[in-house]
Amino acid sequence: MGKAAEKQPKTYTGLEALLVFPNHEDHKDTVDLMRRFSSALRYGYQRLLEGKDRKALKREDGLLCNLFRLNTRYADDALLKAQSLISSLKERGEDPRKVVCKIAPTGLTGGRKLHQELSRFSRSNRPLYREKKAEWEERRKGMLYARGDKTKGGNLNLRLVIGNGSLCLRINLVDRYAHALVKTSHPRLQELLGRVYAGDPYNVELSLRKGKVYALFSWEEELPPLRVTKEQGILALDINSDPYHLALAIVNPDGNLRRYLTLSLEEVDKAPNRGAKEILLWQIAHQVVGIAMEEEVAIATERLKHLPKGRRGDGSGRHFRRKAHRFAYRSLLKKVHTLARRKGIQSLEVNPKDTSTIGMLKYAPLLSLSKDVAAAYVIGRRALGFKEEIPKNLRALLGDSTFHQHARRFYGERIAELQDKYRRERNPYLKRRLGRELKEAKRALAMILSSQGEPGSPKGSTNGRNPQGNNPWRALRVGTFLPLLGRRVPRDLSPLKPILLGSWEGWKGGSGPHPQGMGFAHDGGGPAAMKTSPREEVGSGG
Repeated sequence: MGKAAEKQPKTYTGLEALLVFPNHEDHKDTVDLMRRFSSALRYGYQRLLEGKDRKALKREDGLLCNLFRLNTRYADDALLKAQSLISSLKERGEDPRKVVCKIAPTGLTGGRKLHQELSRFSRSNRPLYREKKAEWEERRKGMLYARGDKTKGGNLNLRLVIGNGSLCLRINLVDRYAHALVKTSHPRLQELLGRVYAGDPYNVELSLRKGKVYALFSWEEELPPLRVTKEQGILALDINSDPYHLALAIVNPDGNLRRYLTLSLEEVDKAPNRGAKEILLWQIAHQVVGIAMEEEVAIATERLKHLPKGRRGDGSGRHFRRKAHRFAYRSLLKKVHTLARRKGIQSLEVNPKDTSTIGMLKYAPLLSLSKDVAAAYVIGRRALGFKEEIPKNLRALLGDSTFHQHARRFYGERIAELQDKYRRERNPYLKRRLGRELKEAKRALAMILSSQGEPGSPKGSTNGRNPQGNNPWRALRVGTFLPLLGRRVPRDLSPLKPILLGSWEGWKGGSGPHPQGMGFAHDGGGPAAMKTSPREEVGSGG
């Protein structure tokens, strides 16, 4: 059996506070230090990409200390931030040299989203452009970070001190110290004060927003030992936007489905503000972890990076963009993983590719599941290390000449129809949408053609790593869903059940329509009338 990703990230907790500087010169010099540190971070990032030695860069006579007037500890912290960012990008399979386009770290690029907004507002809305430009510059230049150290009594460069009944942050400006009052009513303040009194380490990161300096204090949590692992089973999650809900599947260690349920997320969408939304997400995370504790199983989710949410004018449609922008998948999954580890429950992330496709083709029709629960079931099986074999009747369908003939004719006619509409369309927004559909149809046809003569991977299975052009699951998807069921993401998958049960072979000998009225005859006639959906649903990576 394969091995799911079991690497557990360090769990941090903390709080944010506003810094109030009694002395204006302290504020001014702190902002200047943040500017120099941000520059050192960008400079160190580039030097590390060039292969420079980190130890040589951080020395007192090294480049960072001399160029940016930092002490060795600040220089090392800048390099630590840069190195962690490079490692993170490489783990996600992204190019660290294209950092402006791919990521948005404060202090390095100013933020991808803001960078895009600047381009959009540069000519159309000058006042908003100036506002966004100021925010972008603050993010790019306004960062300072100092890691905690037990041997230094907490934090050497950015140290919390308590005196005269107030909590202050002492900031090492290299040549002198600045002091700022820490203003917060966060419930974790007492926990932070306990670390200050005990001399335990804590990290401090300063950021600049609208001229004010904020401090984020964080520290590593002491996590309990794992008492529930995947050997006892898996609670798998699949988050979906339409309807907005969580699908949960509890999978036994032998790979069989124990039970399943759904949790609605509609109340999250109706939350009046961000704070209320966060509270609701935490409540849902507690529900999920509570179910895992009750069933005594580990938790598995997809390893989602970034789902495209579209923007106005790209042809994706207003309804799709609204669903995509409300989709709080990353925030919710992070909360679930964090809470699970606090409770001693193992949490796993698996490759998301083709989980929905496999679930819809294999398990939804066979077990009478919804497509979302079926996807969650595949996630759970993948976390347990099971490979998904293509059922023999689906393999036979993929190698059937009549199936290929119908799929090729369907997409050929669809491409011709879309090309004609594209040429005649004058509305640029609708034309863009037609262009997207035309590209999708051409990709689907190429996938069908490439699958001929290659009914599967060498082992007849896939865990989501096959190239797109030679992926049997995706070839089956594009060959059945839209041509046979009339939708890219069908709700009712029961018409596929006869194929899974082996009635396809019997149908080939006749001349009538396929069982369940799936829309084409043995002679390979054109596609039946159908209702098509303009966009894939927002959801899992499958």
